[in-house]
Amino acid sequence: MTTVFTKQTTIPITELEQSAFCQTDGNLRTKTLEEEFQAGVRWQKVPTRYLKLTPEEISEGIEFARKEIDTKVVILGHHYQRDDVIKYADFTGDSYKLSKMAAQTKDAKWIIFCGVHFMAETADILTSPDQNVLLPNMAAGCSMADMAKSSDVTDCWDDIELVLGSTENVIPITYMNSAAAIKAHCGKNGGLVCTSSNADKAFDWALERGEKILFLPDQHLGRNTAISKGISEDEMALWNPFLPMGGLSEDEIKNAKVLLWQGHCSVHTRFTVDQIKAARERNSETTIIVHPECTQEVVSAADMYGSTELILETIANAPAGSSWGVGTEISMVRRLATENPDKDIFCLDPVVCPCATMYRIHPAYVLWVLEGIMAGLAINRIEVEPETQRNALVALERMLEVAG
Repeated sequence: MTTVFTKQTTIPITELEQSAFCQTDGNLRTKTLEEEFQAGVRWQKVPTRYLKLTPEEISEGIEFARKEIDTKVVILGHHYQRDDVIKYADFTGDSYKLSKMAAQTKDAKWIIFCGVHFMAETADILTSPDQNVLLPNMAAGCSMADMAKSSDVTDCWDDIELVLGSTENVIPITYMNSAAAIKAHCGKNGGLVCTSSNADKAFDWALERGEKILFLPDQHLGRNTAISKGISEDEMALWNPFLPMGGLSEDEIKNAKVLLWQGHCSVHTRFTVDQIKAARERNSETTIIVHPECTQEVVSAADMYGSTELILETIANAPAGSSWGVGTEISMVRRLATENPDKDIFCLDPVVCPCATMYRIHPAYVLWVLEGIMAGLAINRIEVEPETQRNALVALERMLEVAG
């Protein structure tokens, strides 16, 4: 008799916390840390003096620290950060752009990454050993990345090998939004990393070298990219890590051209076709542009879709008077609207829901790590284990080569 073991379905705590900062009044004013701690999510503890600092006191402290440390520190800010953090960033961008900037930042001893954990890991992998990558708040994780645990991916890979007899013709691709261990798995097994701006090139690269793709961890980016490459949904299968053999039959595994990991972005799956319809009813001239982490139904209903950088550049270069309904993180959408007052720019979701992990990079945390540097301390240094770093670097370098 064969006993089939089913893993207990576990929802990442980062997913459960996503709605913590959602509100209907639209006020995303930065409060003191003491006030923001009331949101009921996990925050990294800091010395008590930082809890009640006003925005003015924080700003004065950061400006003083930057002058003292000078060019030895570089602050990177992801587009999804709140404005009160972005204003201190030396460079801003999406995960791909910031990963390239991290690789090119040779002179700075300290790199403060205002993003989430997997981004800081990537920066550590791409920078030199004498550089220090700091994440202001260690509670700034990513629910999508948390949906692909290393042990579950290893089990999946072993199951695929068991069914196919070999994984030689299976190319693993992981989205940038994944832990270093998942990137290392891809590097070790002939695969690569991708971002939303180069996923199509990653698919081309993979299918030139193999017959199947295992796409981790975002099923929606994987599905939308596959469809754009002419791969039908009948040629895709969804791998559920909590079920034996991913919940698939041997024939489904054998026949699938793309195996999609069952993961998603808790921000981008909030957008719906009904929201798009409502935007068009409001103004039939509105152009709908969404991120490819949205569901296939939403991407299909939109006029355009693309990476964070593509959305930003498209709207920035659009003619005055144009109207844009945007399906991506609210902090970036609001910044776009502020920077382009001659256009009508709004978020498709009427409920204001910033990315709950990105939002945990509060300016007080930035001040904390800067003052740590002044005191000779590397607060929240991100260090990827050497073997993981070597294999992950292979996957990242393949991405950078493919993307050009």
